[in-house]
Amino acid sequence: MLTIGQELVDAMVAHARADHPDEACGIIAGAEGSDVPERFIPMINAERSPTFYRFDSAEQLEVWREMDRVDEEPVVIYHSHTATEAYPSRTDVSYASEPNAHYVLVSTRDDDAEIRSYRIVDGVVTEEPIEIRS
Repeated sequence: MLTIGQELVDAMVAHARADHPDEACGIIAGAEGSDVPERFIPMINAERSPTFYRFDSAEQLEVWREMDRVDEEPVVIYHSHTATEAYPSRTDVSYASEPNAHYVLVSTRDDDAEIRSYRIVDGVVTEEPIEIRS
């Protein structure tokens, strides 16, 4: 189960809406081994596409080095789907490389954003419940 603060959910939705019609992407870092998302890090979608996202490689290297420096890890890796449901595509699954991360998808296809969380390990997608704290 993903337990996450309302302010972080709001930040993901705001980022997704701001980048719409392109997909938005980013991470929420937390202390290594804690499974607690704390630090919101919006990132650049290097593809600038409504159907695909990819972290900018230079920005990703910088962000991962900073997390290493302060003993953090990506607790949540998020991106948006602009015209489809919040479910990982085959491409999303193929790029999922952090087995401990929660992969959160935000669909902005409707006025009410749909938010769902998954674990993706070795190509297997498992949806998990989300507990949102106020």
